[in-house]
Amino acid sequence: MSLSDLPGPVPDPAVVRGGTTALAEPVNRVRPIWVTGVILVNLGINAAFFGPLQVLLGQQAAHFDEGQKEAILVLVTGCGAAVSMVANPLFGAFSDRTTSRFGRRVPWVLMGAILGAVALVALAGAPNVAVMTVLWCLVQAGANAMYSAITAAVPDRVPVPQRGTVGGLAAMGQTVGILVGAVIAAVVAGDFAAGYWVCAAALLAGVVLYLFKSDDQPLPQQERPPFSLWRFLGGFWVSPKRYPDFAWAWLTRLLVSTGNHMVTLYLLFFLSDVVRLKETENIEPEFGVLVLTGLYAVMVIITSVVGGRLSDRMGKRKPLVIASSAIIAAASLILAFAPTWIGGLAGAAVLGIGFGAYLAVDFALITQVLPTALDRGRDLGVINIANSLPQVIAPAIAYLFVDRLGGYVSLYIAAAAIGLLGAVFVVKIKSVD
Repeated sequence: MSLSDLPGPVPDPAVVRGGTTALAEPVNRVRPIWVTGVILVNLGINAAFFGPLQVLLGQQAAHFDEGQKEAILVLVTGCGAAVSMVANPLFGAFSDRTTSRFGRRVPWVLMGAILGAVALVALAGAPNVAVMTVLWCLVQAGANAMYSAITAAVPDRVPVPQRGTVGGLAAMGQTVGILVGAVIAAVVAGDFAAGYWVCAAALLAGVVLYLFKSDDQPLPQQERPPFSLWRFLGGFWVSPKRYPDFAWAWLTRLLVSTGNHMVTLYLLFFLSDVVRLKETENIEPEFGVLVLTGLYAVMVIITSVVGGRLSDRMGKRKPLVIASSAIIAAASLILAFAPTWIGGLAGAAVLGIGFGAYLAVDFALITQVLPTALDRGRDLGVINIANSLPQVIAPAIAYLFVDRLGGYVSLYIAAAAIGLLGAVFVVKIKSVD
């Protein structure tokens, strides 16, 4: 599928249901150039985020103290993850209330890119671990401001019958961005300072097209409720009783993401200690991880686009979310019961197939259960906590199984069970087919 498959031209964006354009339910299909802008923003964010996370931060930690590099990396990334969990819904809520003449989302994409790029450049010259930690937290804040805004732009602008397709293309951009980040880190060959500069450039370059082609609709002052600190803070709690479909969507995303993190977390140790890759295949485990990650990423790219398109054509989300969750669980079981190099290749491919389709279709489903148009950014930020929280809880769960409850077989069986629970709970969502 190509971007030219997305129909155009687009009628006057003011011709929408529900009164004010910014808060109305969109009915006009978005143009390919708009979708391209969204893809590039997602690509830039992930290149600038995962280049440091995969390699550059570790190299910088070793530069400060080779003997304590693991502890330094845990400190820096842990603080960054904490900032991410707060920043995403917070900036989403800020963008919801923005009345700039440039629109609600564009200012936050731009400001987030500038903050993230400046912090990345400053990271290149960080004099100590404390400054490194603060600057990485600022990178996280900037990237999450961008991500919350660009994610909310989809339900702002994209009609429901097109959201699976656009969600799949956005997920493709994210995955390509992760690969670009890895390439940047490899190209700079140990020069982490140069790597940070290149990541900053990628982040800024990614937003250019969207800034000029966003067609972001301004929110009139009279449509914005008066500010109340109590209401603002209280809004981050979305009542499961009042909005049960939103609550079930949040829980399913948390479970599936946790299962996926449990599968990928100890992949290096699985290949070295269980598969014994060096002994059985004469392949270094580190290279094995690269091969499996690349295979996984390719399958995610393919199935995110295909799955999103298919869900739009079917007009249904839940069957594909359930099926993709089951495929993710199957990948875990392959690793559990076929601990070989061939089993690893098969597991990585199946995991990518399932997770790519899941990312696209589940995102489309989530946009259809958001409580209100006024708070799309904030509510999607709350959903994104279900993406960030597994980074904190999955390592603890995985360690418990590996160290105390039977090793890698039990770990991957548990990951499959957790993912399947996500599939089961999707059935509880009633307002989406």
